Amino acid sequence: MERDLNDSLKTPESAHPARWWHAIADARIQCDLCPRDCKLHDGQRGACFVRQNIAGEMVLTTYGRSSGFCIDPIEKKPLNHFYPGSSILSFGTAGCNLACKFCQNWDISKSKDMDRLLDAASPEGIAAAAAAYGAQSVAFTYNDPVIFAEYAIDTAVACRANGIKTVAVTAAYIHPEPARNFFAVMDAANVDLKAFTDDFYFKLCGGHLQPVLDILAYIHHETNCWLEITTLLIPGRNDSPTEVKALADWVARELGANVPLHFSAFHPDWKMSDLPPTPPSTLTQARRIAMDAGLNYVYTGNVHDTEGGTTFCPQCKAALIERDWYNIRHYDLPSDGRCPHCTTPIAGYFARFGKPFGPRRVPVRLVRR
Repeated sequence: MERDLNDSLKTPESAHPARWWHAIADARIQCDLCPRDCKLHDGQRGACFVRQNIAGEMVLTTYGRSSGFCIDPIEKKPLNHFYPGSSILSFGTAGCNLACKFCQNWDISKSKDMDRLLDAASPEGIAAAAAAYGAQSVAFTYNDPVIFAEYAIDTAVACRANGIKTVAVTAAYIHPEPARNFFAVMDAANVDLKAFTDDFYFKLCGGHLQPVLDILAYIHHETNCWLEITTLLIPGRNDSPTEVKALADWVARELGANVPLHFSAFHPDWKMSDLPPTPPSTLTQARRIAMDAGLNYVYTGNVHDTEGGTTFCPQCKAALIERDWYNIRHYDLPSDGRCPHCTTPIAGYFARFGKPFGPRRVPVRLVRR
């Protein structure tokens, strides 16, 4: 599947002036984008690898460059309450500001090879491509869009001007000030809440838990960005009933019952290839714990589990959207988002469609002459 979009594509310079930094002593600059607060001499790159000190100024080295574009189902992000059944144009760049030992996109997020960024497109070109392919939304994903925030923000603005929604798939490891700029232009976000202990974040991700919790609360309470949360359950690391309950209790108490929570299955990868995959029973148990904590919409992911993938009415318990992985088998929810059986409002954004996009993944190229 390939389409010529020459009229809308540009080839911007990849070294783009960055925001959120300041000069410090010893001719260094400090990055103010995320809690790492990288302090850089001339020529040095931050921990994310894509933000660099060039002649005393911060630049983003991946602006306008992507590791690839695909059309995905929205459920793959995963988002189950943001226009389910629709398609989304997904892309990422390279690098990451966390160092998760279990990263499942490590070939992109850990890449220091800028040559792998083969697809070049302006923000306006991406918006035009989404429209041309019939995608209702654009997702910043594969690696964390926080580190290419300038590119993501400009793209989100261009998409909004063309009636295209934007979605951030992120670990939300970002300082409050840039977060205000970033999430102000995002229509939805799925935040990867890695675990619910600071020890896990520090030892396995190279970060800290509290900044993520602060941003989750900010997104939900102070923006118009639709929020869903995903936790990858890793055997013996963050899957104990005690930790799952603490996480679910926090979501219910601080965010409310209607924020969807996804528990996804781990598969051995990157630096944690010695661990077994997550048993489906662990996901089922976690889902039950979270529902008992008062959450209305709890899902399992990366497994075939129809019950764990189904959206139920929290009042009458009718199955409104039945899913198997990314495949919608039954859809019984009108555009107003109210249960047709008892009129209870279902949290999220919904629209009628002729046929769901389905579980396929369609790689696309944005071609230039």
